[in-house]
Amino acid sequence: MIKPFISLLKKAFVLPVLFTLASVNLLSSQSSNALWFDRPAEHFEETLVLGNGKGGASIFGGVATDSIYLNDATLWSGEPVDPNMSPEAYKNVPEIREALKNENYKLADSLQTKLQGSFSQSYMPLGTVYLNFEHKNKPISYHRQLELEKALSTVTYEVDGITFTREYLISYDEQAMVIRLKSSKKGALNFNIEFKSLLKYEVTSNESTLEVSGYAPYHVEPSYRGKIPNPVQFNPNRGMRFTSLFKIQNTDGELESTDKSVTLKNATEAVIYISMATSFNGFDKNPATEGADHKAIATSQLSKASSKSFDTILENHLKDHQKYFNRVHLDLGKTTAEDLSTDERLKRYAKGEEDKNLEVLYFQYGRYLLISSSRTPNVPANLQGIWNPYIRPPWSSNYTLNINAEENYWLAENANLSEMHQPMLGFIENIAKTGKTTAKTFYGAGGWAACHNSDIWAMSNPVGDFGQGGINWANWNMGGTWLSSHLWEHYTFSQDLDFLKNRAYPLLKGAAEFCLEWLVEDKNGNLVTSPGTSPENKFITPDGYQGATLYGSSADLAIIRECFQQTIAASETLKTDVEFRAQLEKALAKLYPYQVGKKGNLQEWYHDWEDVDPKHRHQSHLYGLYPGHHISPEKTPELADATRKTLNIKGDETTGWSKGWRINLWARLLDGNRAYKQYRELLRYVAPDGVQASYEKGGGTYPNLFDAHPPFQIDGNFGGAAAVVEMLVQSSLKEIQLLPALPDVWANGSVEGLKARGNFEIAITWSNKIPTKVKIYSITGGTTVLKHGTKQKEVTLKPNETVELNW
Repeated sequence: MIKPFISLLKKAFVLPVLFTLASVNLLSSQSSNALWFDRPAEHFEETLVLGNGKGGASIFGGVATDSIYLNDATLWSGEPVDPNMSPEAYKNVPEIREALKNENYKLADSLQTKLQGSFSQSYMPLGTVYLNFEHKNKPISYHRQLELEKALSTVTYEVDGITFTREYLISYDEQAMVIRLKSSKKGALNFNIEFKSLLKYEVTSNESTLEVSGYAPYHVEPSYRGKIPNPVQFNPNRGMRFTSLFKIQNTDGELESTDKSVTLKNATEAVIYISMATSFNGFDKNPATEGADHKAIATSQLSKASSKSFDTILENHLKDHQKYFNRVHLDLGKTTAEDLSTDERLKRYAKGEEDKNLEVLYFQYGRYLLISSSRTPNVPANLQGIWNPYIRPPWSSNYTLNINAEENYWLAENANLSEMHQPMLGFIENIAKTGKTTAKTFYGAGGWAACHNSDIWAMSNPVGDFGQGGINWANWNMGGTWLSSHLWEHYTFSQDLDFLKNRAYPLLKGAAEFCLEWLVEDKNGNLVTSPGTSPENKFITPDGYQGATLYGSSADLAIIRECFQQTIAASETLKTDVEFRAQLEKALAKLYPYQVGKKGNLQEWYHDWEDVDPKHRHQSHLYGLYPGHHISPEKTPELADATRKTLNIKGDETTGWSKGWRINLWARLLDGNRAYKQYRELLRYVAPDGVQASYEKGGGTYPNLFDAHPPFQIDGNFGGAAAVVEMLVQSSLKEIQLLPALPDVWANGSVEGLKARGNFEIAITWSNKIPTKVKIYSITGGTTVLKHGTKQKEVTLKPNETVELNW
């Protein structure tokens, strides 16, 4: 179904005439704040994207036809999941454990298939709006750009001496997309609006407004299952509903409408208002029978937005966006990069050329994308943020909990976007509810658990279609434990005791309870998980068997260590649950310790066994170094050395999210130059080819700065941006390290607005890699120690106090 749709779109991008391209250079290509191109996009990965945290748009900027992919964060396939889908699955656990006790790994693998449930559902494309223009001759001076500070995209070009301008934004206040079209000559603006979707839909129109109503599939098979019968299933009585409204508001010209389009002729200026809404009414509400009134919501949004001028909406939009975006400023020193469009700039950079402002741009683009995709309560950014054109998107564009969903939020706190963390924190509350049933029915344990995948329905069960999934990924059950760390992280940055007491601690305790009951003793009395896996990797036994099911995987135990430590710290902070805390402390002391293998590496498996793929992109057993905190060069130098050896064995060649993770790991190892080397590699230019490319082709960055896993996954953008902060500031509740992993090439620079644990805001100016001025602001008051190398200073601040230091 995808190929015909893509072909249709490609035809829309082909202009009826050849045109001469000449950059207007409205903004310098050296800008650390803007992306620009001298031609329209041909592929999705060249579009410029906008979002208000719920509605998303991918803008191609074509001249004859401007195609805009539309998305809504709440438009998914499916309906509420039944967490009790396999009520007696847990009865298979003792048999698996017995097989492992007998070292029969092949049998354990085969039995693990009995601990699988349904696959997740998929994030859906709403559709494509087409703006079709009447241009008789070729355009010149074409320019399209996206200004990150304004969250505003523009297209300009000239035809027959007339300049045409388009401005696009998506307003959070109005919950609407707004497009302003202008011509420099009176009456020269002629266009119509059409809409198409891969979903089931109907279009009606009146003189000025196009109305679309439709519904999503009630089931979509993941794309990686390949060609199977009826992968996309519709039923008019099931699935998510949606309404989209498109209104032209004109100052002159003539409006006409047909059954499928609205046309404006002989105008000089016009504003298009786009309103989108779905029937999503919560993860546990049937969207067809208990759904929100999507038509009424869309109509209300349109009425509110269209009562205001573009200038008024823009003014309010800038205030809203900039109160988040402008918190952080980064300067990495002078650049000598040439003035080039963003795609050419990437190609130049891939050859090893210097472009410090491109490095800043990529960092700020990550912050921009998080603001744009994560402002819907309880609906976090998915694998593609909110931008997806496929009805069977890569990996369902879902929440992959063995790294990807969590990596999306690594920059939320330290890059001063704590508000954007809230959708994830709310989602954790939802998944903990279904997760109680998953813990009980699949694992015979209390507390709550989540596994490899989830979706908007807060699905928590292990996936695999009841026995069809690969053991090395489908059966992993530490997703909830990993997610719980975000609750403690939010507290450490915000110091919000009310949040810790009323929201975070009950969830942390539930995740810890599951782990306590899931752990068993090995033959030496150590606590281990059994069965366990290491995300997506496989081992080779001494007799040559390649398996996934084992006991005591280092990744499982690393995540559990962090969970226990955080829950203990939360209990101490709140002065509560002394008995439960003692249980956790006792179990923590009994966890099977990390092992250093014969190669000097940190063992991934209980035994010192080889990996099927020694360079495997996952590095989950290094969790304790990052994003965890219990391995560090200072506190555990031997384990830190073992993680370094592990990373060297794996090598630097990996893709997207994995590259983003490795940059953070090297930063935690205080190796700024190695981190920077991989940051450059993350920005390796990847040409889009219009298909869902495979990561075997190599990763990097697409022309519009989307992460190329490939295909596009947004976690690489977020992980890479988070790593920049990790190179500049690292912190605990007791201290703040300044420039801990600064690479040599960033010898001079400044940053302001980064957050540190303890609810401190940091600004640093540095020269020759040494801080010269440090400003620290405390929101809630407190004491911390500022450190750089061997030098340190203790600082105590009152609430809302700022201290400036000449370092």
